[in-house]
Amino acid sequence: MFKRDLDLERTWASLLSSLEAMVGKKPKDLNAVLFLIGVQELGKGKKVFSKEEKQDLMHIGICKILSLSGYYQLEGLDQEGWPHWKVVKKLPHFDLLEQEKLLKMHVIEYFEQEFDWSAPGQSSPK
Repeated sequence: MFKRDLDLERTWASLLSSLEAMVGKKPKDLNAVLFLIGVQELGKGKKVFSKEEKQDLMHIGICKILSLSGYYQLEGLDQEGWPHWKVVKKLPHFDLLEQEKLLKMHVIEYFEQEFDWSAPGQSSPK
């Protein structure tokens, strides 16, 4: 494992601990974090979501974080207030491990930008 991979995993673990402090439960994996981002971006607060809505919320989370690098752009909201995104730049072809790394890096960037979060021992990016 490369040093940057170790650094990413340390920062990721730190973010999960911070999220546990924020929401009262440690997200079990990347999908759980993407779901939380989707709920945040939807802006409807805590409620019970159907299985389909949960999948939609993870998609919203993915679109939001990848919009930070210009892959997606918010088109607008539907009548129920759900955001809709459009692809503006094709994603590079990655294997599953590289996809997960890309998403984790963007999730970390999302929390740094949207919540002024930084891992312990790191200065805030702002």
